[in-house]
Parts: sequence; C-alpha cells; structure tokens
Amino acid sequence: MSSYNRIVLMGNLTRDPQLSYTPNNTAVCKFGIATNRKWKDRDGNMREDVCFVDCTVFGRGGETFNQYMSKGRSVLIEGRLEFSQWTTPEGDKRSRHGVLVDSFTFVGGGRGGDASGQPVAANAGGAPNDTPATGPGYDSPPPPTDDDIPF
Repeated sequence: MSSYNRIVLMGNLTRDPQLSYTPNNTAVCKFGIATNRKWKDRDGNMREDVCFVDCTVFGRGGETFNQYMSKGRSVLIEGRLEFSQWTTPEGDKRSRHGVLVDSFTFVGGGRGGDASGQPVAANAGGAPNDTPATGPGYDSPPPPTDDDIPF
C-alpha cells in the first residue's frame, strides 16, 4: 500500500524563528505557527479553535526564513508531517507531531512581501520554487546570485 505525507498550513508565527547549525554547518531554523478556524455553535455564538504547530526548515531556506520573519508575521508553509518520540530525564515518554518545511511563502506586505506587496515564495533551499529543495541528507546549494533571490 502506498502512502502520501503532505501538509499545507497558513498561519502566524507564535515566536521569533530560532536559527542554529548542525556540526556539519547545515542551518536549522525552528519556529511555531498558529492556525485558527471560526464557526458558529448551535446557540449562534462565534467560536474559534486554534492549533499550534512546530516547524523546522533546513539549509539556506532556514537562513532566509530567520532573516525575514518574526513573531506575528503570516506565512504559508508546505512540507511533510513528522512524528517524534523521546524519553525525558525523569523517564517519562513524550511525543509530538511537527512539520518539516519544504517550501514557504511570505504572506502580507512589509518585510514579508516584495515591493508590490505580493507574497514571495521560496523553497526550503532558499531559491525560487523552480529549484529543488534541500534538507537533511542533501548537499547545500551554491549561494544564489542577486537575480536568484526572490525578494
């Protein structure tokens, strides 16, 4: 049986991105987003659900994301769902779902859009969407030229 693991989310950053590097100098950018949905309940009252999601983007895309995004900004991400399990020092078993980001689009004006205020898209490699993404296990792409930078 084949399977498919793809997720697309749009929301606002819940905290500033945190950039770090692996021992082999690969950039790792971690951030959280919040998505919400609004509806009316049986009594006609407006209700809202909020879902908080932890996300990770690797390579040049992580550096680009960290440079231009901050808490409260809107972003559209596309990637795959990841399940992690671990044991705390106290012996408790923990688990969580997160998203490994393949591509992202800055949504809204200001720092997140281009001069026209339109959304700007990049894959996780930090290049325009016609270039393959990078991630764990892939070589980092060469630095983009000024013509390749999507903003």
